[in-house]
Amino acid sequence: MSSSSSNYNSPCAACKFLRRKCMPGCIFAPYFPPEEPHKFANVHKIFGASNVTKLLNELLPHQREDAVNSLAYEAEARIRDPVYGCVGAISFLQRQVDRLQKELDSANADLVRYATCNDIQTAAPLPANSSQGVSNSVHMIMAPRGGYYQTPNNIPYPYLPWSDNNPSGGGDINGGGGNL
Repeated sequence: MSSSSSNYNSPCAACKFLRRKCMPGCIFAPYFPPEEPHKFANVHKIFGASNVTKLLNELLPHQREDAVNSLAYEAEARIRDPVYGCVGAISFLQRQVDRLQKELDSANADLVRYATCNDIQTAAPLPANSSQGVSNSVHMIMAPRGGYYQTPNNIPYPYLPWSDNNPSGGGDINGGGGNL
């Protein structure tokens, strides 16, 4: 928080913008320093100087700085987006959080599937009569929608031929028409 008392020759940004003399008790001086003229210009353009004066006079002194910062943020957002202002920015960020949460959930589901596949692979050892790990036996793997499906031993894990999340585009083995 800076005040005009530290700059004897320079009026606060509000008084300079309004072209008036900055008095020692100026309500704007602590919150609109002369180094930030755009801050008051934006607030004045959106809210008006008299409305900001009324608001600051109604608030307790320790609440004023937060109020001015909020007004400046909203004014800048309104100038960028006249229709939505801060709400547009908040909505954008909320959609981004939702999208990232879905990506995280998908990654966690992939990790669970992969861990489950590895648990089943280690729990189902190859038969003793197999020759060097190749046999006609199959492994049982949990399917993404529940149940199990079988894969030959010579197919590397994880093999999810009909996973909806498969980036290679493998579709549902049932054509989307039934549950396993």
